[in-house]
Amino acid sequence: MASASPFLWGSSGTVAQHLFEQSQVSVGWLTAVRMTLTGVFLLIFAICLRKNIWSIFTDWHSIVRLLLFTVFGMTSVQLTYFMAISTGNAATATILQYLSPVMIILLLSLRNLRLPGKLDTLSVIVAVAGTALIVTQGNVNTLAVPSAAIVWGLLAAVGAAAYTLLPRGLLLRYGALPVVGWSMLFGGLITQAIFRPWTQHVQLDAIGALEVSFIVVFGTMAAFLLYLQSLKYIEATTASILGAIEPLSAAILGFLFLGTSFNWYGIVGIAMVIAVTFIQFIAYRKSPPLLRD
Repeated sequence: MASASPFLWGSSGTVAQHLFEQSQVSVGWLTAVRMTLTGVFLLIFAICLRKNIWSIFTDWHSIVRLLLFTVFGMTSVQLTYFMAISTGNAATATILQYLSPVMIILLLSLRNLRLPGKLDTLSVIVAVAGTALIVTQGNVNTLAVPSAAIVWGLLAAVGAAAYTLLPRGLLLRYGALPVVGWSMLFGGLITQAIFRPWTQHVQLDAIGALEVSFIVVFGTMAAFLLYLQSLKYIEATTASILGAIEPLSAAILGFLFLGTSFNWYGIVGIAMVIAVTFIQFIAYRKSPPLLRD
């Protein structure tokens, strides 16, 4: 389950790239539809499991934190990730988003006004060098990836870091399903208000409809539920290591089905970015979580 979850996340990015290339679906339309439907499905699932989905609205501080998480975490990462795909490709977007541990290191260092430790510093250096190899493919005079895709990919990493840091207290108090379900639904309503998908004349053929269904059902809801279920059997740190399957699956599927390719410099860069997770795993084992948080 812990392996299937990141595979589905990575494959949904590849499916989204094909959808953008072969149809008139816009980033705003897909984000609004994906978040709204996923939010509704997750809340219904939580009700079926007899979770109290309304308790979060009994405390104003929790409501404010939920809205902050929705805007700067959930909605931000969904929108910037799809923008990175539409301006570049799914493989690069997923790999750049996978820089979120580095963003967390930098954000926590700024918040605590202290320099990162040795392993955290090594993580930053390795990630920056790996990213440079990916976007240049070894040629420092040109970019192998459009600059817009790089910017959106880095913003997706910041959004993923916010997605990780902002809801911790809410998750402990109310549980993952209600928090993520409401955040998805509110994010869907926000993106609907901004992009007004009902005004966009989107015509999907059978393949396009299947791709949208896959992104919503398997690439979002099923992936999230599988990840949560896996935490009943393994530690969260182990599950995060298996998360390396996400950028790998996006790169392999992009190569097999969409013609995305990397030279040896790019492949080394991908390996370096993924290696950051293993470095952070070692750092996590050497220091208690509370100290690192």
